[in-house]
Amino acid sequence: MTALAPTAAAPALAPHADTALAALGGLRINGARLLQRLNELAAIGATPEGACCRLALTDDDRAGRERVIGWMRELGLQVQIDPIGNLFGLRPGTDDLPPVMTGSHIDTVRTGGRYDGCLGVIGGLEVVHTLNDAGIRTRRPLVVAAFTNEEGARFAPDMLGSLVYAGGLPLAEALDRIAIDGARLGDELVRIGQAGSAPLPLYRPHAYVELHIEQGPVLDAEGITIGAVENLQGISWQELTLTGQSNHAGTTPMRLRHDAGYAAAAIGHFLRGLTKEMGGNQVATVGALTLHPNLINVIPARAVMTVDLRNTDETRLQQAEQALNAFLATLAKEEGVTITSRRLARFEPVVFDAGVAALIARQAQALGHSCRPMTSGAGHDAQMLARLCPTAMVFVPSVKGISHNPAEHTAPEHLAAGADVLLRTLVALGA
Repeated sequence: MTALAPTAAAPALAPHADTALAALGGLRINGARLLQRLNELAAIGATPEGACCRLALTDDDRAGRERVIGWMRELGLQVQIDPIGNLFGLRPGTDDLPPVMTGSHIDTVRTGGRYDGCLGVIGGLEVVHTLNDAGIRTRRPLVVAAFTNEEGARFAPDMLGSLVYAGGLPLAEALDRIAIDGARLGDELVRIGQAGSAPLPLYRPHAYVELHIEQGPVLDAEGITIGAVENLQGISWQELTLTGQSNHAGTTPMRLRHDAGYAAAAIGHFLRGLTKEMGGNQVATVGALTLHPNLINVIPARAVMTVDLRNTDETRLQQAEQALNAFLATLAKEEGVTITSRRLARFEPVVFDAGVAALIARQAQALGHSCRPMTSGAGHDAQMLARLCPTAMVFVPSVKGISHNPAEHTAPEHLAAGADVLLRTLVALGA
């Protein structure tokens, strides 16, 4: 992956940005319409347990994309798709200038909720619908984007579509990624009719603003409506393969075992202790673990597991990676197992544009909403767009901080509040 430096300069607000905001008056988005579209999209890939399952580039993802494209065309947007399947709807401005972009993703994890990612896309469409109804044109074009495979639940890495868009991953390499079910990404794009021909990148935005649920408990616990997201944690994903020796569970003395299952458990225990030792913002997760032969009376010969490390500080994240590597070397020697590692994703922490974040906070306050600065613990397409243009995010509360779960919920009034802040922020940037 190619590392690109974030854009440092904040977008200069046009002298008539305040005039454009004043022209909005008391204009608000239609909360009922926003919720209706969210519910309609959630019905695509709905599971009996109440979850949404639209893994990237599956048939359900295709159906969701087709529904979004239909809404874009109903709103008069100019629709284009690029070769990695990123979807864009452009609303022309009065001047031919670099556009202001908003959006997110509509792919989900296998047990996803109805708001993660989707709110950013549907919220952007609702802003366009509101401006259309009011007959308001912005000077700069507005673009609503839906990026491919943000979750990374089917193809690694996560934020894949926006990473390719920002130039951080070559297109050919991305198209050759293999899914957890063995499918090739490029073949799946063709199969579902989403392999577009628009240039990469299609637009170099003037600014990018992403509306998203927090996916954490802070706003809900503190009773605050809007988060102005200023930075985002770095992410280190790797897959570990531990190879030992299968043997009889009853006849093999403990001192003579080469137990891949025990070694995997030891890694999980080490990571929990590491986060306690490091403190601060360090987190670690073993999210997937499989054993072979996976029988009750057989010592596992192989374990395959994932490790997810995150921190807002790059130096501390590197320290966690180094500590894990040292532990793996010691563990392999002590237990007589071999351990190999495959990097799945590595992204440095991102500091968003201070000017855009401050603009979000001002619009929240202008609408009478409580607001606080935020750090995002999750990865988002916004961190990739920050390589191209001034970027920040708008967070709204997640009830009890639950996400990637059928119980994921944000109150309708908070959904509308976030979209209203997005409306004013985009209008100010697009003036």
